[in-house]
Amino acid sequence: MGHQVIIFDFSLIRGLWETRVKKSKERQRKEKERLEKSSLEKIKQEWNFILECRKKGIPQSKYLKNGFVDADEKILDTYGKTPQVQKRHALSDEANKEKDKFIFHLSGEKWTEFPDSLKEQIYLKEWHVYNTLIQTIPAYIALFQDLRVLELSKNQINHLPVEIGCLKNLKVLNVSFNNLKSVPPELGDCENLEKLDLSGNMEITELPFELSNLKQVTVVDVSANKFHSIPICVLRMSNLQWLDISSNNLKDLPEDIDRLEQLQTLLLQKNKLTYLPRALVNMPKLSLLVVSGDDLVEIPTAICESTTGLKFISLKDSPVETIVCEDTEEIIESERDREQFEKEFMKAYIEDLKERDSTPSYTTKVLLSLQL
Repeated sequence: MGHQVIIFDFSLIRGLWETRVKKSKERQRKEKERLEKSSLEKIKQEWNFILECRKKGIPQSKYLKNGFVDADEKILDTYGKTPQVQKRHALSDEANKEKDKFIFHLSGEKWTEFPDSLKEQIYLKEWHVYNTLIQTIPAYIALFQDLRVLELSKNQINHLPVEIGCLKNLKVLNVSFNNLKSVPPELGDCENLEKLDLSGNMEITELPFELSNLKQVTVVDVSANKFHSIPICVLRMSNLQWLDISSNNLKDLPEDIDRLEQLQTLLLQKNKLTYLPRALVNMPKLSLLVVSGDDLVEIPTAICESTTGLKFISLKDSPVETIVCEDTEEIIESERDREQFEKEFMKAYIEDLKERDSTPSYTTKVLLSLQL
């Protein structure tokens, strides 16, 4: 399919999206009610009951009477109390417990620091810590050599320790929506890292060149910060497929951006770009490019005439009214909330684009009146 240009007012898109979600939920509710009353649903329930009986090894004679299914839950309960089934359930529960013991979960504003007992659990493979008041990551994190996933979003973390570079097996690092202002060069030693999310920290202006060593990274999200240009280290991430650098202070793109040969998605909206380089046409795998069209005065014709199937989306973003508030922290928090909402919206919008069977090859600006 040829090049696609979709231009919308961002607030209108959001309104339309919310309306679409409401209508979809209402249709799903009505369809669910219809199915519950239909014979088809009864057949489905009986079939699922038969499958459950077979899984538990219940003889047909117990649930089939004169050719009809006796979907009595007591049959399952009675058989579930037999020693064989109880043993099977016990083994399953034990397996789940074995898996869970390698995952650490922590949330809630009552937490201002990591519990002391954590340092004894160096066998952990995943940390999931969110919505706490924790500000620092302990240096003993270097002991967690089996750590694969480090999810630390929506906390109060203000810096990453240099010891993070000791996590050679780390694959996912998410420190979005914290209070980071910089990233240590040692992060470049996490040679197996595949996903890096630094979005929503609001103050990061650059990344250390040492991150060029992250050759396995496929996803980088540095949106909602203060980058003036795409970091050089990012341009050297040869396997990068997704780059979100929206809501920053970009004024231009590097002329050698086409060195990102594996890049498929590039999100640039809410920056200060006035033109797009022709080099974007030389990126064979680029399938989605999102910008804000307010300041753009130059777009290469080759992008609009691309035959590679590139979707080019230009969002017309309405100015956001700034509410003067004596408490600066409240203003920052509201900005974070807005960025987070817009991030979730864009994710849903992009997923919707991917699911569409067909879209217009060219769409002009849509003028609509919509009361939000």
